[in-house]
Amino acid sequence: MKAKLLMIQGTTSGSGKSIITTAICRILSDEGYTVAPFKAQNMSSKLHLIPGTANIVAQAQAVQALASRKLPDSRMNPILLKPLGDYKSDLILAGRFNSTITSKDYYENFVMQNGFPLVLNSLESLRNENDIVVIEGAGSPAEINISKYDIANMLLAEKVSAPVMIVADIERGGCFSSIVGTMRLLPRHHKNLVKGFIINKFR
Repeated sequence: MKAKLLMIQGTTSGSGKSIITTAICRILSDEGYTVAPFKAQNMSSKLHLIPGTANIVAQAQAVQALASRKLPDSRMNPILLKPLGDYKSDLILAGRFNSTITSKDYYENFVMQNGFPLVLNSLESLRNENDIVVIEGAGSPAEINISKYDIANMLLAEKVSAPVMIVADIERGGCFSSIVGTMRLLPRHHKNLVKGFIINKFR
């Protein structure tokens, strides 16, 4: 039986998606489930070399793997963009350097044609080996300028029928308006995937 899914999205970058995903992975592991983290596409300069291999994942997914009591695996982060500036990034696919790519080329010529199939294959592989896969989104699902390319958020949740929790950071201010604004900007079929909200840093 394939793993069940839970997706953690956020109202913004820095809302706490990575920490919440890490915590949920550890809680589920403590409960006796085999669990794996997953982030379809990450943009980060904080990289982790998987011991004994030449493969690289984002540091956040390496920490989440540790929380899941698993070794980091390139399937957990199939697309990694290391920003170089001037709208360019190193494109790392399945843990290996592929090319240096501009944001224009990435969105117009790569992400839907080649990136999304890689993401889906990686996720399917993890689902075959685990009870639960906890998926972390990227940025916000309501970035309407890139919504048709946004394979890290609602396009992925829709494709795999993943229930979504949305994290908002109350310490920044505007927490509830950011939740309402996010929901208002989502199309109805994506709103229906949202099952609840997490108020983060509530002291």
